[in-house]
Amino acid sequence: MLVLVAAAIGIAGCRRAPRAASGFAVALLVPGPVSDAGWNASAYNGLRLIEKRLGARTAMAQTTSPADFADAMRDFGARGFRLVFAHGFEYTDAALETGRDFPRTIFVVTSGSAAAVNVASVSFKIEEATYVEGVLAGGVSKTGVVGAVGGIELPSLKIAFEGFRRGFLSVRPDGRMLVSYTGNFNDVGAAKEAALAQISRRADVLIQDADAAGIGVFQAAAQAHVYAFGANGDQNDVVPQAVLASAVTAIPEAFLKIATEVKNGTFRAGMIEYGMREGMVRVAINPRLIGAIPPNTLAQAHRAEQLIVAGSVILGH
Repeated sequence: MLVLVAAAIGIAGCRRAPRAASGFAVALLVPGPVSDAGWNASAYNGLRLIEKRLGARTAMAQTTSPADFADAMRDFGARGFRLVFAHGFEYTDAALETGRDFPRTIFVVTSGSAAAVNVASVSFKIEEATYVEGVLAGGVSKTGVVGAVGGIELPSLKIAFEGFRRGFLSVRPDGRMLVSYTGNFNDVGAAKEAALAQISRRADVLIQDADAAGIGVFQAAAQAHVYAFGANGDQNDVVPQAVLASAVTAIPEAFLKIATEVKNGTFRAGMIEYGMREGMVRVAINPRLIGAIPPNTLAQAHRAEQLIVAGSVILGH
C-alpha cells in the first residue's frame, strides 16, 4: 500500500495544477522510491507527519535525473507551495537557482552544501551513529575485516563510512575496512555483488548506505551468514536474521519541526545540523540479534554514545 500511495502522490506532484495551492502547502522531492525502508521512506514519513499534525496540503515527486530537479521545484513554486523539501545533496544547485525566482517559497535540501535567504540545508550527523555501529562491528567481527557498500560516492556517504571506520578501529586498531560504491541507489543486484565480493575478501560485518539498493547488501549478508548494519532508518526488520543494528536519523521529526517553524513564520534559513545531542540520531539494535553482541561490546557502544553527546568524540564535516 505504501508503494501504491507514494506512486499516486508522485504522479500528482509532477502534474501542473491550474490553480495555486491553498492554505499551507508542503512538497517533497525524492531521488528514488519511498519503498526503500531507509532514506526516501523516512522523508515520505515526514511528509505524512506534516500533513497529519499541521493539516498541510502535501504533494510529492520522484525525480529520475538531474534535468528534472529545477523543473520540479519550479512547478511547486509556481503552484504556491510554501515549503519544498528536496531530499538529497544533489538538489543543492537547483534549489539555489530556483530559490532566486520564487522568494516566497522555502527550499530545504537534506544533506545540502549551501544556503541562501530562502534556501536551507539540513544535515544529520549520521556519522555519530555509524561510529557506534563501528564499535559494535569491532566487537562482533572474527576476521578483523569489515566492508562498506554505498550507492553514489557523495560526501555524506563518505562521512558516514568514515564514522564507521573510526568506531571500528577504536576497538580493532589492527582491523581493515573495504569500501565499494555501485554508482547508483537502485540496483539491488549490483549492491549484492559488491557485498559478496567484500565477503570473499574476509569481511564478516558490512554496513550499507545505498537506499533502495541496500537490500542487496542485506541479502548477501544473510546468504553468507554474516552481519550487516542499516542506515538512515530502522531497517532491522528488512532482513532480521542479518541486520544487527541500524543508524537511525529522525528525519520525520526534523521535517515536522522545520515545517512548524515555516508555518509560524519563525524559520530562518541556514546550515542546520542535527545529531545525537539533539535527539535526532540514534542506534537501534535488533532485539532478535542482541545475544550475538558480547556484553562488553554493548557497554563500549553505550560509552561511545555518551562521549559523542558530551562532545568528547568529534566526528563529521
